Amino acid sequence: MATNDEGLTGRGRVTVFSMFGVVFGYATHHLDERRLGDVAVIGPLTPGVEWPRLWSMARTCGRSTASEVEHAQWVLTQATRSLVCGSDRIARFDRQEWRLEPGGKRVAFAVTYANRDHLWTGNMAVEGLTPEQVAEHPTAYRA
Repeated sequence: MATNDEGLTGRGRVTVFSMFGVVFGYATHHLDERRLGDVAVIGPLTPGVEWPRLWSMARTCGRSTASEVEHAQWVLTQATRSLVCGSDRIARFDRQEWRLEPGGKRVAFAVTYANRDHLWTGNMAVEGLTPEQVAEHPTAYRA
């Protein structure tokens, strides 16, 4: 696990979804010219919510003995579920600008997980969303 001291910008497929009332963005990043989307980029979009909240959710909802890599897998599973199944999806864009702020956490998977080799999390912004779309959504359960 490593922290991210540099910001990152991209343009591509973005899924925006709600989990436990917080709105998150999920995009992919490519480490080379093959454009494999080998990095999952996930972060909160709700104003006032910081990226550690995502990891807190993973610790709360995962096994008590789970490792950081298992927490990362839990995070990626939630984003992938929204992408594939539409669960709690707010928006989906095919080509949208997004930005991951400096800071955050990076995890490399020993083997590919959910078709990704890395998970990079941090505070995120996605162009074209309304304040209503990124506002905290009511939920019966808070992680």
